[in-house]
Amino acid sequence: MKTRSDTVAGSLKISNEVVVKIAELAALEVPGISVKGGRLDTGENTLLVANRFINPIKAALKGEAAEIDISIIVIAGHKAVKVAESVQQSVKTAVQNMTGIAVSKVNVRIAGVRLPADYSRDDRSEFFSGGTGLISDDDSLKG
Repeated sequence: MKTRSDTVAGSLKISNEVVVKIAELAALEVPGISVKGGRLDTGENTLLVANRFINPIKAALKGEAAEIDISIIVIAGHKAVKVAESVQQSVKTAVQNMTGIAVSKVNVRIAGVRLPADYSRDDRSEFFSGGTGLISDDDSLKG
């Protein structure tokens, strides 16, 4: 991305990595986001390419504004749409306030839902109420 602006004292450049890090820190503050090791949880099937993990956040400068794509995993029991909307607002506000770069879009992809680690299998059914049949120990539902 490397945005530039000329100032009286010289030029200012903000790297893509800085925008991505600001977006990640803003997303981590949103309740309902799955966090692993102090970073965004990317699920069990995170791709490892050339000994580097693929980042769940991408940023690109389109014209004079940034577009940010972010993949999240939501913790069960939280409303996924509300969490995604909160991520959009938090990321947009943080990037604009910290860099001065306008953000035109924050695209959020809900990549999964994770059950809280402190719940046993018996407690998990409370997240799937309403007769959805998503979790059941009833043998009649098994194929």
